Amino acid sequence: MLKAKITRLSVSDVRFPTSLEQHGSDAMHTDPDYSVAYVVIETDGGLKGYGLTFTLGKGTEIVVCAVEALSAFVVGTCLEEIVSDFRAFYRLLTSDGQMRWIGPEKGVIQLATAAVLNAVWDLWARAEGKPLWKLLVDMDAKKLISCIDFRYITDALTEQEALDILLKGQEGKGQREEQMLKEGYPAYTTSCAWIGYPDQQLKQLCTEALKDGWTRFKVKVGVDLQDDIRRCRLIRQIIGPSNTLMIDANQRWDVGEAVTWVTSLAEFQPLWIEEPTSPDDILGHATISKALAPLGIGVATGEQCHNRVMFKQLLQASALQFVQIDSCRLGSVNENLAVLLMACKFQVPVCPHAGGVGLCELVQHLILFDYISVSASLHNRMCEYVDHLHEHFKSPVEIQNAHYMPPKDPGYSTEMLEESVLQHQYPQGDVWQGHPGR
Repeated sequence: MLKAKITRLSVSDVRFPTSLEQHGSDAMHTDPDYSVAYVVIETDGGLKGYGLTFTLGKGTEIVVCAVEALSAFVVGTCLEEIVSDFRAFYRLLTSDGQMRWIGPEKGVIQLATAAVLNAVWDLWARAEGKPLWKLLVDMDAKKLISCIDFRYITDALTEQEALDILLKGQEGKGQREEQMLKEGYPAYTTSCAWIGYPDQQLKQLCTEALKDGWTRFKVKVGVDLQDDIRRCRLIRQIIGPSNTLMIDANQRWDVGEAVTWVTSLAEFQPLWIEEPTSPDDILGHATISKALAPLGIGVATGEQCHNRVMFKQLLQASALQFVQIDSCRLGSVNENLAVLLMACKFQVPVCPHAGGVGLCELVQHLILFDYISVSASLHNRMCEYVDHLHEHFKSPVEIQNAHYMPPKDPGYSTEMLEESVLQHQYPQGDVWQGHPGR
């Protein structure tokens, strides 16, 4: 199956009208329509690979154009050629002498790169007959290292250091895999406390989540301090003093404002403040981290971190206490592998960003690999879960007792149901016929 030649790459603009019920609403993104640029790679052998990158509605068409521009690098290549030197293929997409000018490795072009490479990884895992996490866990350490572009990060992590981490991770790997298959990976929920939800809905959702075994909850904050105090107090009263609470401002504040605001919420004992300021402000995050450390509140960020270089700087500056990788913001599995290994070296726990459309489905593979083969630790580690739109995927996530159960189907869990794609394709899909102005 590795001999398969890629004959076609197609991309669709698929959008869900989640803003109608305030799903996903936060301090900066008040009316998101969860969307994807959805990629399908076809081969001459009949095998297909599926990939996506996540957006919030408007602008998805721009990502689609970028994917189409990248397709020329993909069509006509052989899967075996790609995976035999995946680092070179990654650079082909990210470092073309003309295309890189609209990046490099950031923004729309990197989102498009993620969508394309996610489809390639899905294709590879399907060709090997394994779920992606298992493909990574079983992969020879040197082969895995060859998939990563170390350019610009060798001052923080060399290839040899990365190899040493993977070789050290061999010890006890089998037992950790067995543990994951039996127990799953711990998750936290964001589904209960979107900023647009009224109090009664918050109460109902939190109460139901507790009954279902959830012990870790995240609350959206940042618009109005008094309202945040009221909502955090309400949720803390419902979940009790022993369960875990996190808060998320989605980039709302300036640096000083972030420190003052979070200090006012310290009585509710949040484990972390997520995205307190601009995702590009590494020194600002470092200032906030230092100021909040005496309160026992960490800083978490990463869902809009452009690339491995920014993560490198955040780690070097001690600017975050929780690394939040994203399966569709960074350059697919390749770049996420680099971040997982850097986080391990700097001894900072990885707690992935998920939710949206398909993000839970994808990132579960990466965090399973991280525990089994890299970090070997569950201390202060959990993966985000949002209970939206999983029904549109052929292999949706499986949650048991607030844990992600390892996927069993071959691939990267990226394939959407064909009917869902057709119904939600923008603007021609049936779902959008009644929303002419959206």
